[in-house]
Amino acid sequence: MKRQLMTAALAFAVAAPTVVAEPAAARTRTYQAGTSYHRVHCGSGNGAVGTVAGGAGGALIGHAVAGGPVGTIVGGVGGALLGRHLDKKHTANRNYRRNGC
Repeated sequence: MKRQLMTAALAFAVAAPTVVAEPAAARTRTYQAGTSYHRVHCGSGNGAVGTVAGGAGGALIGHAVAGGPVGTIVGGVGGALLGRHLDKKHTANRNYRRNGC
C-alpha cells in the first residue's frame, strides 16, 4: 500500500506542473459588432481535463504493457502530457472556428 501511495504521489508531482494557466490578457479579444463591443475567449484552455484523462489512460496502458510501478508511472506521465497537448489543441481549434481567434 505504501508503495502504491508513493507511486501515485510521484506521478502527481511530475504531472502537476503541466497544468499552468495562461495570463488573462492572452485569453480575450474585444471586437466591435454594430454599436457595441464584445469580448470573446481566445485562449487554448489549461488542458486539465486532458491531463487527468490522459494520465489515467496512460497509466492503465503502461501497466498492461510494461507492468510494475515503472511502467505505470511512465505510462501515466506520457499519457498526461499527450492528453494535455491534445486537449489544448482541440480547444484552440474550437475557439478559432467559433471566434476567429
